[in-house]
Amino acid sequence: MKLVLYKKLSLRFILVVPFALQALILVGLVGYISFRNGQKAVNQLALRLEQKVNQQVEQHLNSYLAVPRQLHQINADAIAKEVIDIHNFHKAGNYFWKQVQVYKDINFLGCVLSNGEMIGAGRWLKDKGVTIEEISTKTNYKAYSYATDVRGSRMQVAFIDNYKPLEDDWYTQTVKAGKPIWSSVYPAQSDIADYVAISANHPIYDKKHQLLGVLNIDLLLSSITNFVNQLNVSPSGEVLIIERNGLTIASSADEKPFHVAKGQLKRLHISNSQDPKIRAIAQQLQKTFRDFQTIQFSQNLEFQFNGERQFVQITPWQDELGLNWLIIVVLPERDFMGEINANKQTTILLCIAALIIAIALGLLASKWIIQPILNLDKASAAIAAGDLEQVVEPNTLKELSGLADSFNHMAQQLRESFAVQARIYIELEKTNEELELRVEQRTQDLQQTLKNLRKAQVQLIQIEKMSSLGQLVAGIAHEINNPVNFIYANLQYASEYSQGLLKLIDLYQKEYPQATAEIQKQIKTLDLEYVRQDLPQIFNSMSTGSERIQNIVLSLRNFSRLDEAEFKIVDIHEGIDSTLMLLKSHLSSTSLHPNIKVMKNYGRLPKIGCYPGQLNQVFIALIMNAIHAIEEETRNGKWLKKKEEDFKANLENKSPNLKPRIKSSPCIQINTDIIDPNYIKISIIDNGIGIPLEIQSKLFDPFFTTKEVGKGTGLGLSISYQIVVQQHEGSLEVNSTPGEGAEFIVTLPVKLNAKKGELLIST
Repeated sequence: MKLVLYKKLSLRFILVVPFALQALILVGLVGYISFRNGQKAVNQLALRLEQKVNQQVEQHLNSYLAVPRQLHQINADAIAKEVIDIHNFHKAGNYFWKQVQVYKDINFLGCVLSNGEMIGAGRWLKDKGVTIEEISTKTNYKAYSYATDVRGSRMQVAFIDNYKPLEDDWYTQTVKAGKPIWSSVYPAQSDIADYVAISANHPIYDKKHQLLGVLNIDLLLSSITNFVNQLNVSPSGEVLIIERNGLTIASSADEKPFHVAKGQLKRLHISNSQDPKIRAIAQQLQKTFRDFQTIQFSQNLEFQFNGERQFVQITPWQDELGLNWLIIVVLPERDFMGEINANKQTTILLCIAALIIAIALGLLASKWIIQPILNLDKASAAIAAGDLEQVVEPNTLKELSGLADSFNHMAQQLRESFAVQARIYIELEKTNEELELRVEQRTQDLQQTLKNLRKAQVQLIQIEKMSSLGQLVAGIAHEINNPVNFIYANLQYASEYSQGLLKLIDLYQKEYPQATAEIQKQIKTLDLEYVRQDLPQIFNSMSTGSERIQNIVLSLRNFSRLDEAEFKIVDIHEGIDSTLMLLKSHLSSTSLHPNIKVMKNYGRLPKIGCYPGQLNQVFIALIMNAIHAIEEETRNGKWLKKKEEDFKANLENKSPNLKPRIKSSPCIQINTDIIDPNYIKISIIDNGIGIPLEIQSKLFDPFFTTKEVGKGTGLGLSISYQIVVQQHEGSLEVNSTPGEGAEFIVTLPVKLNAKKGELLIST
C-alpha cells in the first residue's frame, strides 16, 4: 500500500505571502525600469553635452583663428591701395604697433620685404610692452627692437639680434605656396614667458605680380587653452585639442601643451601626458583608430578608466588655410549617475518598506477573513453531528457575509426537509435540469475541443511534412555527395593517366615512326590529334561540373540544417566584423574587380538574443551578393567610365581638390541603427550593377538566380530569408535602382524567445 502525504498549508500563509511578493515585485520592477531609463537618459545627455561642448570649441576656433586672416586681408588691401607705404618704416611700424596693442594674443605682426628688410611690432621683451621691430639698411640688416611710449613713438634700442627672416621656414614656405598659409605649431621661449604659437603668413605682390614680401602674424595659442579651461563641461570632464600627429594644442587638464627636455621646449604628445586619464584616452584612440589621419568624421566611443565608464567624442576640425585638428570631449559617467544611484537606494528602501507594510496588511486581512471561516467550520461540524439549530452571525466582509447567509439558509432547508418532501422532490427535479444543461454544455465544449484537436493534428501533419522535406533534402544531398566525391577525387588521377598514355603514344610514334597500315587506319579513325587536344578540356569540364555539384550539395545541406544553431546573447557588430575578416580575400583586388572599400557606420546597438551562426550565414550571403554585383559592374567596364566622368567634372569645376564620388570606386557600406527599443536594423549597401525591378520580387525564391550556370545555386538569399523571417521573427527587404547599386535591409527583434527543448523547423 502506497502512502501519499499531502502537506497542508495555512490560509494565513496563502493570504500573506502572495500579497507581499506582489508588492515586492511591483516596486522592484518600477525601480529597475526607472534605473534603466535613467541610464538611457545619461547616455543621451552625455551625447548632447558632448555635441554642445564640441560646437562651442569649434565656434571659438573659427572666430579666434579667423583674426590673423582678417588682419592680413585688411593690411594687404591697405598696401595695395597705398594707404600704407610699406617702405616708410616709421609710419608702417606705428601702424603695426597699434594693431598689436588691440589684439592681446598676437605676439608679432609685421611684414618682411623680399630684399630682407622687416618692419613690425611684437611682445618679446619683459617690461617693455609692445616693441617695434625693424631690419633695414639703417640697422645694417640687423634686427633692432625699439622700446615705445604710450603713443607708439620709438625710444631707445632695447635689443639687437642677427635674425635673418628670409632664411626662416615660414617665409620660404609661404613664397613657395604663393598663397596665405599657416606655419606649423611651434613652442618658443621669450623674456616674458614660454608659449606655443602658430604663424599666419600672407604673400603680397605689386601690380605686375612681383613679390613685395610676406605679411606675418605670430598668434599665441594659450588663449585656446584658457577657453577650454573655462568651459563648464562636467565636474570631471576633459576637453582636448590635438593635431593629427597627436601633439597637444590645448587641454583642460592642469598642464601645458609643452615640456622641457634637455633644456629645450618640446611639444607634448597626449600619450606622454602627466594626466593618467589623458594617457588612457590616447591608448584607447590609438587602439581604435591606429592612425589619427583616418578619422574623417565625428566618432563616439566608450571605454573604462579606473572601473568607470567614459564617454568620448572625437571630431575633426579644419579651416580654409589647411589647419587639420581633432577636438576630443571626454565625460565620465559618474558625473551623471549621482541622482540615479540615490534613486536606487531610495528604491531599495521603498521595497523593504513595501514588504513590511504588505506583510502587516496581509496579517490583518487574514485575521478578518479567517475568524468568520473558523466560526463557519464550527457550525458545520455541529450540523454534521446532528445539531441543526446552528446560526452563523453575519460578517462585515461582503463575501463572508454572503457565505454566512448561504450557510444559514442551508441549515434552514435542512430543518424543513423532513416536513416538506414535495419541496425536496421539486428541488431535485430542478437540480436534474441544471445537470442536463451542464452536460449539454460540457458536450459542446468537448466537441469544440475535438475540432481544435483535429486542427492541431492537421498542423502537426504539415510540420511533419516539412520536417520530412528537410530530411529528404539532406538525404539527397548525402547520396549525391558520395558518388560526386568519388568522381571528383578520381578525375585528377584519370587526367594524369590519360596524359601518361598520350606521352606513351608520342614515345611510340618517335621510336617507331613507321607504323603498320592497321595502326595508321586506327589513328585516322580515332582522329588522334583531335583527341590529344580535346581530352584535357573534357577533364577540365568534368572537374568544373563536379565542383558545381559539390556546391549545390553544400547549399542543400545548409538549406536542410537551419535549426542547428545555438541560441545566444551576442553583439551583432562582432558577427559582421568576423564575416568581413573571413571575406577579406574576396574584398581585396583581384582579376575580377579592383579593391573593394568597406565603410562601417555602426550605431550603438544593444546585445540581442539570436542564433549567431545562422546570422553569420546571412551576412556572408548578402556581402558575397554585393561582391558579385561589383564584379558584374567591373565586367561591364563602368568603373573606368565613371572615373572619366569624375575627371571631366573636376575640370569643369576647376577644383583640383574635388573629392571623387563614391561611384568612381567599388564600395560596400554597412550601417547599423536602432529603429525603436524593440528592433534593430542592419543595412548592406553596394554600388554595383543594381537589380532590375522585375526580378526583385523573386530574389528570395529557392533556386532563383541571375548568375551564369555554375556560378550560383539560388539558395543563398532564400536561406537568408528563412533565417531572418522565420527563425528570428524579423524582416529582410531589398531596395535597388539598376545601375546605382542595391541595399539589403535586415530588421531583427532585440528580444527573441528561444523555444528550449523544441525542434525549430524551417518551413
